[in-house]
Amino acid sequence: MSNLEIGIFSFPVLLLLIFLRIPIGLAMLIVGIVGNALIRGSFSPILFQLKDISYSTFSSYSLSIIPLFLLMGQFATIGGMSQSLFKAAQTFIGHKKGGVAMAAVGACAGFGAICGSSLATAGTMGQVALPELKKQGYSGALATGALAAGGTLGILIPPSVILVIYAIISEQNIAKLFIAAFVPGVMAMVGYLLVIKIMVTIKPALGGEVKEKASLSERLDALKSVWPVLVVFIAVVGGIYFGIFTPTEAAAIGAIATGLIAFFLGSLNRVAFIEAIISTASATAMIFLIIFGASIFNSFLALSQLPQEIANFIAIQGFSPWLVLWVILGLYFIFGAFMDSLSMILLSVPIFYPIIMGMDFGLSPAELGIWFGILILVVVEVGLITPPVGLNLFIINNLASGTPMIDTYKGVLPFVLSDIIRVIILVAFPLISLFGVRLLF
Repeated sequence: MSNLEIGIFSFPVLLLLIFLRIPIGLAMLIVGIVGNALIRGSFSPILFQLKDISYSTFSSYSLSIIPLFLLMGQFATIGGMSQSLFKAAQTFIGHKKGGVAMAAVGACAGFGAICGSSLATAGTMGQVALPELKKQGYSGALATGALAAGGTLGILIPPSVILVIYAIISEQNIAKLFIAAFVPGVMAMVGYLLVIKIMVTIKPALGGEVKEKASLSERLDALKSVWPVLVVFIAVVGGIYFGIFTPTEAAAIGAIATGLIAFFLGSLNRVAFIEAIISTASATAMIFLIIFGASIFNSFLALSQLPQEIANFIAIQGFSPWLVLWVILGLYFIFGAFMDSLSMILLSVPIFYPIIMGMDFGLSPAELGIWFGILILVVVEVGLITPPVGLNLFIINNLASGTPMIDTYKGVLPFVLSDIIRVIILVAFPLISLFGVRLLF
């Protein structure tokens, strides 16, 4: 068996291990080690390299941003910021038909701006909003579908852990990626709000009862409660955008600021602090295991020459760059049916990124790398809510007792359609993603 054939055969083996419920990080590590051994004819070389690869991977200064953003999200949850955001949004639009579901999506966007994780946003906001949606008589389909989709805003609205990983792999500027992601993130939120409006207009029973309109004093009181979110968002994202500090420094400042706010609000005590640290360490360990497994697997792929051969094959065939791009994006939709977002990024970017960078889309290499990163971010986010295995769907459905999984599937499909339309727009008009970058840099 040639080296190239070993590389090709590794993918069905990897998928088999994933279907056997072996953690994706461990599966990539196993396939990478065995694949290296098959190509080199011995396990000794890769075993000797494990120490160097682990050190070179985890000693990266850029990776420190991940636990810091995760810790910031933990402190935000402890500080009750998710409840404040939902309550504030509800006082402004909760009296409209579908308004409580719209408020939940808006709160997801706000929480995503200080969290950076889709799964954490979905889980946190699900616990906050689902009881109120049920109380107001919303259908299980609309309630769970809206929250599953809203949860994806956690990785779309900067800061985003997925964008950080992409930036490290592709050697792109994290600040530029954050800026480029802002408009597509807002587009996602607006698209989800429109979906809710259309759904309750076509079938009013989905939206339950209409709440009484909140008074001006109630709205002002609700706004006062969201000042911590605004402070953290301005400090973190504003500091990055205006070059006051680096993204890693911004993550540290955001974690400290969120922790102090939670402490002064009386929510962060010794027990809660320890739980936040343990939860952050657990999530970080999971992410780092996937990163380590991907590093070993990708080194094996490079040794097999598979990425280079794919790139050469596409170049020889003379396929249109746009056709190749659409095929790649289509593959991400398929990957999303059985893989989490981080695994998709780590597994695919080393293969697809060189292919895209070798093609002419009328953009500079730097802009092409940023635009492709935003497109990947968007389609990966769609994978999180694509039936049958979108992770956000399972998180929200587990929280929504009494709602059949099939109802959650039905409820999320209109939001998936909204995402597909957004992908088409972002592909057709790259300037939407690059406008902020060109303006500020």
